[in-house]
Amino acid sequence: MPTKNNKTGLFFGSFNPIHNGHLMLAKYILNEYDLAEIWFVVSPQNPLKDKKTLLDEHHRLQLVRLAIEDEPKFKASDIEFKLERPSYTINTLVHLKEKHKRPFVLLMGADSAASLKKWKNYEAILEDYEVYVYPRQGDDIDAILKHKNLKIINAPQIELSATYIRQAIKAKKDVRFLLSERVYDYVQEMHFYEK
Repeated sequence: MPTKNNKTGLFFGSFNPIHNGHLMLAKYILNEYDLAEIWFVVSPQNPLKDKKTLLDEHHRLQLVRLAIEDEPKFKASDIEFKLERPSYTINTLVHLKEKHKRPFVLLMGADSAASLKKWKNYEAILEDYEVYVYPRQGDDIDAILKHKNLKIINAPQIELSATYIRQAIKAKKDVRFLLSERVYDYVQEMHFYEK
């Protein structure tokens, strides 16, 4: 349960797979900013992403659960599995607001923030929610919308991508230290991303 305050960070993503970069970033934001907890919201289908390389949503949720099981302030959320597809962030936020009486803060990379104008009802998101934007190498911070609720945060730039991990597994490279031990074991056991 939240302790410092009741703000919950929402870290949306495909988590295909969740990797140590996601975990390091979430832990840093939790330590340095005014959040009580972070929920990893597993997106079944991002309308702006290609579905071909996407692992089944229940497997991705299981990977998130395995990755965070020792961190009580992290939670895996399957809320978008129960909502209409494709997943639109505004619909998820409205649903969460009705169900949980607490303020939510969106956590997103500068690349996502730069494409925010393409999101369904992005104006409503910016009016009703704080958005913490973490920079990523090569992102153009100046391309991001200026808004009172959008805050560029000082977070480490971790250059590790799920795309790289999937490609490395397919190429039979060792990704042992890029994934948490439990996630690595599960990916190996299930032979995910090998083809």
